[in-house]
Amino acid sequence: ELPGFYYDSEKNRYFRLLPGHNNYNPLTKESIQYKVMECKRLRLLEEEEKQKKKTTRAGLNSSVLLQKRQLGLLSSTSYCRLVHELKVNCMQRRKIEIHSPDSSVAGTNNFKIIVADVACERIFTVNDVEHGGCKYGIINLTGLGKESLTVEMYDNLYFTNRKVNSVCWASLTHPDSHLCLMGIAETPGCASLLPASLFSSTNPGDRPGMLCSFKISTAWSCAWCLNPQADNCFSTGLTRRVLVTNVVTGHRQTFGTSSDVLAQQFATQTPMLYNGCRSGEVFSIDVRQRNRKGQSWKAIRLFHDSAVTSIRLLEAEHYLMAADMAGKIKLWDLRTVKCVKQYKGHHNEYAILPLHINEEEGLLTAVGQDCYTRIWSLQDAHLLRTIPSPHPSSKDAIPSVVFSSRLGGSQGVPGLLMAVKQDLYHFSYN
Repeated sequence: ELPGFYYDSEKNRYFRLLPGHNNYNPLTKESIQYKVMECKRLRLLEEEEKQKKKTTRAGLNSSVLLQKRQLGLLSSTSYCRLVHELKVNCMQRRKIEIHSPDSSVAGTNNFKIIVADVACERIFTVNDVEHGGCKYGIINLTGLGKESLTVEMYDNLYFTNRKVNSVCWASLTHPDSHLCLMGIAETPGCASLLPASLFSSTNPGDRPGMLCSFKISTAWSCAWCLNPQADNCFSTGLTRRVLVTNVVTGHRQTFGTSSDVLAQQFATQTPMLYNGCRSGEVFSIDVRQRNRKGQSWKAIRLFHDSAVTSIRLLEAEHYLMAADMAGKIKLWDLRTVKCVKQYKGHHNEYAILPLHINEEEGLLTAVGQDCYTRIWSLQDAHLLRTIPSPHPSSKDAIPSVVFSSRLGGSQGVPGLLMAVKQDLYHFSYN
């Protein structure tokens, strides 16, 4: 870069930037970078449409895998993991038609967040409404297995003027029966627990109301506890504190922190709550203990150099994955409190972006601030695929994704769901 000049890659020469000649100069560093990124995105999209993707590992193909499996050189776990790698590289994009009982609703608002339930039968959606606020809905994925890709979307009868920061499924009366929502208004914020049966086409006149809702300071994150020692509890990550609420008894526990809590997850085998903070600290809380002052109640403490935006426990709960605003994704061993792997290529500078771990398939998925969806191998942190967004990159067009080998339930179809702007796409296994 030369001060006072910009480089035009098409003309292969430098041009002088003259100050004061006009009030608006389109040749800014940002506009040039955006133009370069957009050219790269369009080129990648064109390449994906023309040909099938090849695997990023040399010499890996289905016939070699099958031969090694028959010779006993590969365990069944390794074989399944490598087959998923091959399939991920061959996924092709198809647009999904969204049908809604209310025809004025489908495809009119931008998707902000999509979250799948445990069985991947339903997707909870948060959409930005044009005149401010958010609208919620549930998409039923049972139609994905058919030839024509169509899904049913059911909206609730109201929307909120609050922006939703975080959402998670809650299992109160049965698995994934409710939804925890963390909203933020001008002042104050709001935490709500909604029954999932609100979003249904049956008995519209006999719908249950909101189970609980209370006003709080700015809410950043939420998590539901599935451990029987602390059942019916959900946690709220706030500005400089953590609030754990029992929705049946109404009992609340408050834990003061030195920083905003941006990410949370409960362990299932123990009543431990893991928290990721703006300061870069990740710590755990045993929710059975009474409130204490100071930092003495923090059980495990890890540190990143930047704000932690997402944390995910692996199934055995010996490892924790954390992503931060420097674009670093680290796998921590909780027994030795050391970083054992780092997944490179993720891009983030300021956004709160989630991680998606699929241990059965051996995959890690994350969407970057640059709007690219990246998929890594959990085993060796190898970057398997980078998927460009179908829409031009912008702050309000960062895709939200769900990956599963059983989209639509146990008999469902494998692949990646991507919601961006007003569109929903399915990247299906070939």
